[in-house]
Amino acid sequence: MISVCMATYNGEKYIKEQLSSILSQLSEKDEIIVSDDSSTDKTVEIIESFQDKRIKILKNNKFRQPNLNFENALKYSKGDIIFLSDQDDVWIENKVEIILNQLKKYDLIVSDAFITNEKLSITNESLFSEVNSNRGILKNIIKNTYYGCCMTFNRKVLKKALPFPKTREIGHDLWLGIIADRYFKVKFLKEKLIYFRRHENTLTAIKKSKRRLIVKLLGRVKVLYYFLKKWNWIIVAFSKILK
Repeated sequence: MISVCMATYNGEKYIKEQLSSILSQLSEKDEIIVSDDSSTDKTVEIIESFQDKRIKILKNNKFRQPNLNFENALKYSKGDIIFLSDQDDVWIENKVEIILNQLKKYDLIVSDAFITNEKLSITNESLFSEVNSNRGILKNIIKNTYYGCCMTFNRKVLKKALPFPKTREIGHDLWLGIIADRYFKVKFLKEKLIYFRRHENTLTAIKKSKRRLIVKLLGRVKVLYYFLKKWNWIIVAFSKILK
């Protein structure tokens, strides 16, 4: 069984196109779990208009953090294979088939993507080349290239990653990625399997992320702290110091 987990907030402009591109690739036994963060537009209404039993909507949430919204969707998922999805992209035909074949050998897959503008005109042929995507725990703590919208993993990865750290500095995708990098088999797949849409809202988010250097550094330290704590390195290190 496949679970597609999506977090939504005021996504009325693109949500119909995205859901259509996903549903056409799923079987009747699969599911899409949508956690909506109390959208004030017609996002929920559009989702409900599909009248598709595979779509399950979690409404009236007030997380105000994408990582918590995604965690909520993930907690309600039932599938052995879990795809993450943003509300405004478009899946390329055969994405599911290609990823399922890769998951026979790997536990977490990150696929490449075409970067597009809001009208889906391609502006960059490769997301990987733009952000220098690759494995590496410290590399990704410094600059994350585990993009959730391109990510699929099996349930044992999710079980190891939950619960997510309760801090804004650690995105759900970064946390899943570095946990998988440490404990499981990860592959960055060069095939482009989504249209990664950049529009007014995503560009605004990118600008907001350009914070002061000291704030960024403190955020990276916090990521490293939570990761080492998960790996029990801190306990071991302190026990050696105290001896």
